[in-house]
Amino acid sequence: MDLPLPATSEIGPPLAPVRLCRPARQTAPLVLASAHSGRDYPAEFVAAARLDQLRLRRSEDGFVDELFADAPELGVPLVCATFPRAYCDANREAWELDPAMFDEDLPPWVNTASARVGAGLGTIAKVVASGETIYRGKLRFAEARARVEQCWQPFHAALGEEIAATRARFGACLLVDCHSMPANAMDPRTACDIVLGDAHGTTCAPRVVRMAEQVLSGLGYSLRRNDPYAGGYITRHYGRPREGVHALQIEISRALYMDEARMLRLESFAAVRRDMARLVDALTAASAELA
Repeated sequence: MDLPLPATSEIGPPLAPVRLCRPARQTAPLVLASAHSGRDYPAEFVAAARLDQLRLRRSEDGFVDELFADAPELGVPLVCATFPRAYCDANREAWELDPAMFDEDLPPWVNTASARVGAGLGTIAKVVASGETIYRGKLRFAEARARVEQCWQPFHAALGEEIAATRARFGACLLVDCHSMPANAMDPRTACDIVLGDAHGTTCAPRVVRMAEQVLSGLGYSLRRNDPYAGGYITRHYGRPREGVHALQIEISRALYMDEARMLRLESFAAVRRDMARLVDALTAASAELA
């Protein structure tokens, strides 16, 4: 059974760029982040796009924030971006920009040469996940600056503060960076339900990754590690085990819980959400061992 779209997917007054869901009392050195499930589409952005809103929405990690919404009840904070990935991507460096998108020269300090920019998926994306071009015309750099200052920076300020406060209180912090992946993201011969990424063993203690694998495989999910998703900017930037911060990226196949074409939750959504709560519960114990 398909469930209706949430009201927040519609165009309307802007929300705060970050939604911070804190528990009444944090009980473990664990923080969750959802950077790609925002669906607050500014009217001026939709008007400037050559794509309708449904096609824009297919770049979202649909409903991932809701899959992990039980975290605060389990004593774990959840930091969510409310702005869409197609508008500003918080899982990139602040200034990964494609010069071909702008009608003026970019400052020399802008990163114009990353692989992500080359793929059209910089901080300000050129294309949606399907490869279709977003904009009718070129942008001003002032527009990119405004999005970074109003979206990217507040998200990372909130996430950074939550990580720092957790580490100060508990002596360590485990960040779980929550994402979803298209059902066709992988070779059918190696496709799986969930990919865990620790940047090839550099961002998280191996025992934590093994714990996550054991819990998820025990729940019946097929898994891969670091292939094809080893961890994006958030995982690699914050994951510094020697400094007491561990980061693990999780990519969940959208086919498990949603209709990708119509951006609707499936009846199976509730079961996947319960399983993600079980994972969070298990990771609270694993994170406590890091302190």
